[in-house]
Amino acid sequence: MNRTTLSLIAGATALAAVTGFASLNAPAASGDNTAKAATQQPVERTSLLCPQPSTSEIAETSYTSYTPVTQGAADSGKAELQAAAVESADSASGKKTGKKTVKPALKPAEPGKPATGDGSGAEPPALVGTAEGKFAPGWTVQETTAVAAGTGRGLLGANCTAPDTEFWFPGVSTATGRTDYVHLTNPDDSAAVVDVELYGKDGTLKSTVGEGITVQPHASEPILLSTLASGQQADLTVHVIVRSGRVGAAVQALDDKIGGDWLAASTDPAGSLVMPGIPKDATAVRLVAFAPGDQDADLKVRLASPSGLITPAGNETLHVKAGMTAAADLGDVTRGEAGSLVLTSTGTSAPVVAALQVVRGKGSKQEMAFIPATSPVGGRATVADNSSKGTTLALSAPGGSAQVKVTASAGSEGGTAATKTYTIKGGTTQDVDAPVPAGLKGTYALTVEPVSGGPVYASRTLASAREGVPGFTIQTLPDDRGTVAVPEADQDLSVLLKK
Repeated sequence: MNRTTLSLIAGATALAAVTGFASLNAPAASGDNTAKAATQQPVERTSLLCPQPSTSEIAETSYTSYTPVTQGAADSGKAELQAAAVESADSASGKKTGKKTVKPALKPAEPGKPATGDGSGAEPPALVGTAEGKFAPGWTVQETTAVAAGTGRGLLGANCTAPDTEFWFPGVSTATGRTDYVHLTNPDDSAAVVDVELYGKDGTLKSTVGEGITVQPHASEPILLSTLASGQQADLTVHVIVRSGRVGAAVQALDDKIGGDWLAASTDPAGSLVMPGIPKDATAVRLVAFAPGDQDADLKVRLASPSGLITPAGNETLHVKAGMTAAADLGDVTRGEAGSLVLTSTGTSAPVVAALQVVRGKGSKQEMAFIPATSPVGGRATVADNSSKGTTLALSAPGGSAQVKVTASAGSEGGTAATKTYTIKGGTTQDVDAPVPAGLKGTYALTVEPVSGGPVYASRTLASAREGVPGFTIQTLPDDRGTVAVPEADQDLSVLLKK
């Protein structure tokens, strides 16, 4: 093997280990050059972006940072969250007000112990975060906001997300009573250029305002969706496409009557999707789906209940026209039991994206949250900011049965980690009695690791009632991308040099 080939291997290995966003797979070769299997190594650097939590003067926001203990991780490292510059929310006017504010006081502790910080105060900023070394593998940051009154009142929660170049958000609205923003945050040293597209029941909502939006370096811009298209329409899908650079994206949905929450991006378009962890006391569930390709999608709708897969009466299927958004009102589909919605293609495997809007309570005591379609837990998933009361962990195995290990971390202010193992029968969803750290003080993290069996999907619900309003927020638990596939050191990649 020549020096150039060795340099290529070293560079590719370093790139994969540092970014944590991609694996390197050598093209297949014949004879003695057959590629060896890559090994999983802890990532060495991770980026997370937290949207501006609220502009309400009475909002109370907290942040929780946690890194699970990862075998093979570095012995040293650091993590920090810095304030992003906040630009004007009125993208249509072209006005921008670059304003720096102090970052929340949050100093991550050692891996295995959560660290908390306070983001309350006048207009807290979006955050740009970086973790290196031992803090990078599986790093998670939870942003939780309580708003006592006004539009979007209730409990709002978001898992701070990694930057990317494309996002899908089915379930947004510009209808009367809704105020929805898409928050774009740029972590890099150069400006990002972004297109924001809207799709409704009749297809694309024509607009040029959402084209070529510039997000300045280390800055965040909230864009009011109603400024991107004329008219008012519920059940829309937002598509965020980054022309240059990369951003973090999340939608803040605020309703005059049923509160507010963050809508995280749906997983990539696929023919089968899972939305795990519908609360058993949900009073209204609405499904919104979009088909981004050039083929219509016909979907079978099923609920993975504690006893198995069932088909909701009157909502057995959903037809989604190509390039259009479709919606279905599922009512109180869970009927007092835990459940996850499972969509599968009945004909062509046309890919779709989807999300659920979930409502708890009745009348003036309602609150809403969202469950986007998510990917399986994979190797490991983690969620922070849990408490001894008000936390519900939902595990779903829509295919075959699975065994799952759940670990509760030490508490942020004290307590000893605890672990339990569960068996989830195929086709079911279970609200499990998650472990709680012994002697818990403060909050703790939950880490989910499949042990055997089929794929597992998971979500966590935080609940906090105020004045009779059942405030709640739901976060899904996809793989934490704490490791990356790295080729063996002696793997022959000379075939790449011939390209």
